[in-house]
Amino acid sequence: MSTSPEPSVPSRPRDAATVVLLRGEPLEVFLVRRTGRSVFMPGAHVFPGGRLDPTDADPRVRDRSVGRDPAGAAAALGETDDPTRALALFCAAVRETFEEAGVLLGETRAAAVDLAQARAELAAGAPWPDVLDALDATLRLDWLVPIARWVTPTVEPRRFDARFFLARAPRDQRPSHDATETTEGGFFAPAGALERAARGQIVLPPPTLRTLEWLEAAGSVESAFARVGSGPPPLVEPMFVRLDAGLVALVLPGDPLHPRRERAIEGPTRFVLRDGRWRSEAPTLA
Repeated sequence: MSTSPEPSVPSRPRDAATVVLLRGEPLEVFLVRRTGRSVFMPGAHVFPGGRLDPTDADPRVRDRSVGRDPAGAAAALGETDDPTRALALFCAAVRETFEEAGVLLGETRAAAVDLAQARAELAAGAPWPDVLDALDATLRLDWLVPIARWVTPTVEPRRFDARFFLARAPRDQRPSHDATETTEGGFFAPAGALERAARGQIVLPPPTLRTLEWLEAAGSVESAFARVGSGPPPLVEPMFVRLDAGLVALVLPGDPLHPRRERAIEGPTRFVLRDGRWRSEAPTLA
């Protein structure tokens, strides 16, 4: 993340979807490590995800999707202004999970080797609707539960409006990184990932860090889903500030230094950059 001065005209954030893929008891979550060549969060461990693609709204993709219609998708996201886009975001979450983790959140009779081949063809440029047709796949959008919406601070030249979804990893599929945009992938206990980040062994961007903190209290997949609120997912719009000590902080809604006074999510209201890594902290009272 950048810490340079605010641009005169912030770039418009791109719609995106991120999937928090869970398994097991005790709970584990799948993380991938972004390549060091990435222009956005290079080398960081993140959840699978990426930006919305025009094919996510393709009628052929929509026709292979069940579990949510446009109105239901819009209601689940709390974004009723554009139901078509809302449904496409759910479809994007499925596609990105397949691209970056090799997991198809849906139903198909295809064997593991066929899924791997289809993933390779998609990476090589095959149209997503054609890949789904070849697999005779049905996308299960009801397997995805929205949990948060993070918008990249305006200081960043590349900004995303990322909807975070919770999903169970299918038992009959083995996730793996794509070896193109990501260089590693694996399941982590939330506490284990946080400990490794504290030791400087891995890098966790603030949205990933806070989501892992939220998951740390859940001992199982069922418990994690039970912790999801009944209303629309919270909108989190962080902003950069410089503290008196010369440190850079990313403050969240509810922090004394954030213009929005109402808290958006659980946990401390800021991340402070110390020794090259973000730490979740509460503001110090004067």
